[in-house]
Amino acid sequence: MSGMASYHNSSQEEYIPHYLQKEDPFASKLSREADIIAGFYLTVIGILSTLGNGYVIFMSSKRKKKLRPAEIMTVNLAVCDLGISVVGKPFSIISFFCHRWMFGWIGCRWYGWAGFFFGCGSLITMTAVSLDRYLKICHLSYGTWLKRHHAFICLAIIWAYATFWATVPFAGLGSYAPEPFGTSCTLDWWLAQASVAGQAFVLSILFFCLLFPTAVIVFSYVKIILKVKSSTKEVAHYDTRIQNSHILEMKLTKVAMLICAGFLIAWIPYAVVSVWSAFGQPDSVPIQLSVVPTLLAKSAAMYNPIIYQVIDCKFACCRSGGLKAKSSLKKSRTYTISAHRDSTAMNETQLE
Repeated sequence: MSGMASYHNSSQEEYIPHYLQKEDPFASKLSREADIIAGFYLTVIGILSTLGNGYVIFMSSKRKKKLRPAEIMTVNLAVCDLGISVVGKPFSIISFFCHRWMFGWIGCRWYGWAGFFFGCGSLITMTAVSLDRYLKICHLSYGTWLKRHHAFICLAIIWAYATFWATVPFAGLGSYAPEPFGTSCTLDWWLAQASVAGQAFVLSILFFCLLFPTAVIVFSYVKIILKVKSSTKEVAHYDTRIQNSHILEMKLTKVAMLICAGFLIAWIPYAVVSVWSAFGQPDSVPIQLSVVPTLLAKSAAMYNPIIYQVIDCKFACCRSGGLKAKSSLKKSRTYTISAHRDSTAMNETQLE
C-alpha cells in the first residue's frame, strides 16, 4: 500500500497539465476547417439562444405582476441562458474563427468564471423549480404558502450560491484554464492530477454544483410521477376549477421536467469527460473527442425557449378546444331553452 501511495504521489508531482507543456497554450489544436465549423455552429446557437431567451424575458416583463412563483424561476433560467449567450459565446466564436484563443489569461479566467457562474445558476434554478413542483404536487399544505416573495428570496440564494462557487477558484483553491483544444476555457479539472488539494477542489465542485442538485431534481420528479399516477382518478371527481388548476400545475411541471432533461443531456457528456480528465489517466482524452461534449454543453441555452413554446402551443390548443366545446354546449343549451319557450308560447296561444 505504501508503495502504491508513493507511486501515486510521485506521479502527481511529475504531472504537467497540457497548458504548461507548450509555450502557447491558446493555439488551436484542431484543424482550421474544424474551427470554422465550430464557429458557425456556436454562432447559430448564440443567435437562437439570444433571440429565444430575450423573447421569453420580454413577454414575461409584460405580465410581471401576474407571474406565478414557478414562472418567476423560469424567467431567471432565461436570464442565466441569455447571460451565457451574450457574455460567453462571443469570446469562443471569435477564437474559433481566429484559430486560437484571442483574449489571453485574463480573458480566459473571465470566460471560465462567466460560463461556470451562469451554468451553476441555471442548474440551481432548475433544482429550486423541481422542489417547487414537488411541494405543489406532493405536499399541498406546503405548496399553498409558496408565494411570490418566497420566489424572490430563493432567487437571492441562487445568485449567492452561484457567485460563491464561481469565485472560489480566485481564492487560490482552484483555477480556470484553457481547454485541451485551445480555443475555450473552463475550470481547471487537471488540478486533480497534480495535488490532493486539487482533488478536494474538483470533488467539491462536482458534488455541490452537479451531483447534489441533480439528485434533488431526480428525486423530485420521480416522486411527482408516482404521485400523479396515484391521484389522476381522484382529480376527475373534483369540480372544474380544481381540474383546471391541476392542468396548469401539470403544464408547469412538464415544462420544468423537459428543461431539466435537456440541460442534463447537454451537460452530462461534458461532466463525464471532465471527471475522466481529472481522475483518469493524464491526457487520455483525445483532443478531437473533448471538443464535442463542450460544443454540446454550449447548446443547452438554446433548448429552453423551444420547450416553452411547444408546451404553450399544446396548452393553448387544449384550452381553445375546451373553450369551443364549452361554447358549443352553451349554444345548444340556449337553443333548447328558447325552443322550449317558443313551444310553450304556442301551446298557450292555442289554448286561448
